Amino acid sequence: MRRSGDEPRFNSLMEEHHYWGYEQPVGEHLKYLVWANGRPVACVAWSSAPRHIGARDRYIGRDQQTRRRNIRFLAYTTRFLILPWVKVPHLASHILGRIAARLSADWEQVYGHPIYFAETFVDTERFRSTCYRAANWVVLGKTTGRGKQSNSYVPNRSIKEVLGYPLTKHFRQLLGSEK
Repeated sequence: MRRSGDEPRFNSLMEEHHYWGYEQPVGEHLKYLVWANGRPVACVAWSSAPRHIGARDRYIGRDQQTRRRNIRFLAYTTRFLILPWVKVPHLASHILGRIAARLSADWEQVYGHPIYFAETFVDTERFRSTCYRAANWVVLGKTTGRGKQSNSYVPNRSIKEVLGYPLTKHFRQLLGSEK
């Protein structure tokens, strides 16, 4: 949906209804505005994956040099919003499954390369990650709570649960091989 007529609607729905509001993504990213019966029901934003996520890197199993070289093949959900007037059981996990099935092809169409692994970060003080678990995402561990701008080993934000979803069964070989 990048640079389409629906992007301003997506941005305003996020700004108005997501607890973090809207923030313009930097770098590679995709936005999905999900419709049903002619009305928007959900918004999902994806961005390039953060460089250093220990739980994810241990799960994939690769060294630091390989991680740096292949980080472009990972993406994460930066925002996921079911609009407040929508009350459909299991909709969130259904949307996650549908987007996961097309994310790599959509990313390749826009950026010229696929995505092999998707991830997300869930603040377990606010949410239980039920929809991700129902969509077969795997719990990989927790973040350190330091964020990318931290200059120390002291947590400066909430610790999040890290969940991952392989978009191909050969993700480990693809993310660990020379590109």
